[in-house]
Amino acid sequence: MWFKNLIVYRVPVRWDIDADSLAQALQPQAFAPGSGLEETTLGWVPPREGDARLVYSVNRQLLICLRQEKKLLPAKVVAQVVKQRAEKIEEEEGFKPGRKRLKELKESVRDELLPRAFSLSADTRVWIDPTHGWLVVDAASPAKAEAIFTLLVKAIEQFPARMLKVTDSVPGAMTAWLVTGEAPAGFTVDQDVELKARDGKATVRYANQSLEAEDVARHTKAGKQCTKLALTWSSKVSFVLTDKLEIKRVRPLDVVKESIGSVGAEGGADERFESDMMLMTGELARMLDDVVDALGGQLQAKAA
Repeated sequence: MWFKNLIVYRVPVRWDIDADSLAQALQPQAFAPGSGLEETTLGWVPPREGDARLVYSVNRQLLICLRQEKKLLPAKVVAQVVKQRAEKIEEEEGFKPGRKRLKELKESVRDELLPRAFSLSADTRVWIDPTHGWLVVDAASPAKAEAIFTLLVKAIEQFPARMLKVTDSVPGAMTAWLVTGEAPAGFTVDQDVELKARDGKATVRYANQSLEAEDVARHTKAGKQCTKLALTWSSKVSFVLTDKLEIKRVRPLDVVKESIGSVGAEGGADERFESDMMLMTGELARMLDDVVDALGGQLQAKAA
């Protein structure tokens, strides 16, 4: 249930949207299996298995899910069939097909093979917190989050979400935490660090290893700054913060897992899913508030 990667947007606090109105807006984009000639198909699916609703809601926390289905048609397979067809044309007509004909042949082969290709589907979940003003995509790839954002813009009239921006430089702040040896209030620095040169490709990575003050000083004097830093928030959640303000490798720690386990032992599947979502959204909303505070607060848009 817990999101593993967070690409974070802001929406107005107390945004006036509920599960029914959101589901109605998403319905025209509901997932339908693609036709034989469609290489990629996108659409919204119920975020909880066995539940037909496009939006799962508890305590005004909204969960939605986008499915991408992609046909697996390797380029080498297409090239091999095109080559065979081109050789047959040369044998029958006495000359090799030209560039234009080869292009048409390739398109024809793809159209022929796509209906027989295997399909691979992947789901990406989105959490919307209109109470505290968060919209979070569980994606490691910014491109995937951007595709979801674009669909939501099309679906929801005057969609108000904006990418989260903070006042401080994220790599500058992370570098300062390493140099001073002091994490912001509520956080501890863990043992995974990446330092990268500002004006080059030189990169140093530390995994499961503490970075000594002498090492930090040497690397920063050489012009490197921190681009990835493992942190723990409030002894509850560990994660990696990147210089792009992406939050990766999110993992609830034992104190949170114990809460999840106690509910799992007492309730059924519905109760467990609801409790997991309440716990995740509650903890992550507070964590995101603290991350933003540690980075100087949210950057306010300048008045026109």
